[in-house]
Amino acid sequence: MNGTSEATWPDGLLLAYYGDDFTGSTDAMEAMSAAGVPTVLCLQQPTRELLARFPEVRCVGMAGSSRGRSTTWMDDELPEAFASLAALGAPILQYKVCSTFDSSPEVGSIGRAIDIGVKHMPGSWSPMVVGAPRLKRYQMFGNLFAAVDGAGYRLDRHPTMSRHPVTPMNEADLRLHLARQTARRIELIDMIQLRGSDIDTRVRALSAADTPVALIDVLDEETLAAAGRLIWEQRGEGIFTAASSGLQYALAAYWRACGLLPPTPSLPVAGPVQAIAVASGSCSPVTAAQIGWARAHGFHAERLDLHRALDPRDGAAEIERVVTAAGQALTQGISTIVHSAEGPDDPAVTGFDAIASSARLARHDAARMVGHALAEVMRRLLDRFDLPRVVVAGGDSSGEVAGALGIDALSVVAGLAPGAPLCRAWSAEARRDGLQIVLKGGQLGDAAFFGAVREGRVSGA
Repeated sequence: MNGTSEATWPDGLLLAYYGDDFTGSTDAMEAMSAAGVPTVLCLQQPTRELLARFPEVRCVGMAGSSRGRSTTWMDDELPEAFASLAALGAPILQYKVCSTFDSSPEVGSIGRAIDIGVKHMPGSWSPMVVGAPRLKRYQMFGNLFAAVDGAGYRLDRHPTMSRHPVTPMNEADLRLHLARQTARRIELIDMIQLRGSDIDTRVRALSAADTPVALIDVLDEETLAAAGRLIWEQRGEGIFTAASSGLQYALAAYWRACGLLPPTPSLPVAGPVQAIAVASGSCSPVTAAQIGWARAHGFHAERLDLHRALDPRDGAAEIERVVTAAGQALTQGISTIVHSAEGPDDPAVTGFDAIASSARLARHDAARMVGHALAEVMRRLLDRFDLPRVVVAGGDSSGEVAGALGIDALSVVAGLAPGAPLCRAWSAEARRDGLQIVLKGGQLGDAAFFGAVREGRVSGA
């Protein structure tokens, strides 16, 4: 089906992807699953034994943690991860990035990931789709925008991303931002070219042995489907792409137009549970509003004291204190939230450097220790209480918690909010197998999101 539009799929997998964090990995899985493409997300390199449990799967993801890692870590870890996914034989290998393009030359370098990844596929171009209208992310003439509470912001003016504690966005032109991370040639297919009749000629002209990156504008459903068509029909013998879940939405839109998928994307509705437990390491104002809503609507909220949690003398005691307090609420059937911060202006965020310094830790190591503490809190709560459904808020926190629970893979159970589905855990440990879990990025969901998770309804409905 190279260079044609006949309504058929090749045999085997259609797409394999590595997610740069856990919440983004579930976002991509949701996009494919809702469209009608059977998808599984592996928490380690996929094995034949694990994939044998999912015989109908057409898309395989692998959840990673590279968004918060150094380029040295990437050089050590990503080649093997990409090689294992490329070996599955899908015609598109994706490095799944956040739709707010979280990255810098030192931390979570998307450019470095591209330089590593293109070596694992034969393609002579590397398309990049970042815009995702369903997530209110838009790329226009190479610049990235995001909408918050009904208002659109250029990413370098965004109320959260421009102030991100690790990878603040100070340049919305993705060509300039990415050029700080790689010497690779960077091209743009803007919305005018994308709608033109000679766009396939444009792709062939830019393709070369140096495998350039080609950013593709996505503003609306028309440009989304056009991007999906271009990538699918110009995939050749196989391409590597660094892209957000906009890639999944784009491919699904094109496949839908070809009649290969149902006309309306949908996911089941879950139904309620009595109580849930939430572990939040997010410092987003969106998550802060969600914690505030939950507190006002009967949830118990317990703050993890970071000074104590990072102190080797007090850390174990602080974790047990939080678990005990949260457990008392759960015993009474009250949902509980354990959180490390409430918004970017929280003293735990603005004073985090001082907190890390007092614990004699580098900032990066201190951040990972917070994730470890939240993971231990959730592990103990699940060991002591029969909780059918839990939530983790924050990309780095989600990786730490999911890794600590012995989960092998995830599949989508139901829809809740765009980018934050309810998932089923697959595990060799009987007490974890079947657990329902939500891995929520900091920017996702409305104020009542945690209530929607408990009630098993679509957020905002």
